[in-house]
Amino acid sequence: MKLAVYPGTFDPFTLGHLDIAERALRLFDQLIITVAVHSEKSTLLSAETRIDLIRKSTIHLDNIRVMGFEGLIAQHAKNLGACALVRGLRSSRDFDYESQMAYMNRRMIPELDTIFFHTDATHALTSSSLVRDILHWNGDIRPFVPKVIAEALTSQ
Repeated sequence: MKLAVYPGTFDPFTLGHLDIAERALRLFDQLIITVAVHSEKSTLLSAETRIDLIRKSTIHLDNIRVMGFEGLIAQHAKNLGACALVRGLRSSRDFDYESQMAYMNRRMIPELDTIFFHTDATHALTSSSLVRDILHWNGDIRPFVPKVIAEALTSQ
């Protein structure tokens, strides 16, 4: 069975993230979405809330698990038996950063590949930070996040 890990902060999980997860399932038998529990970033939502909302957003997909994790993602992926990390790219700036991470992860765990998915053009300009900004100014986030997440964030 081909297992991949899709790591990120996912604060919040966007339609772009969902698109990457759905496309990754075309290549892998199972996908584990791994939510950074204690990242260096300050987050809008707790790790538990992010995990719960991602589970609800992906309930229609078979073979997805969602879990939190703290530590080196490459070691975590190896411990889970994953053959690859999944990462999404919106721009060349993303590629530069993600390439550096992929090289380091591969150096630590040589059998672990990183698979890059270019974000669908519909979501190319969407980022979690922009969604948080729109939410902060009471804008409509529904075009950018799954329905369950929009409902959860606008009811707070």
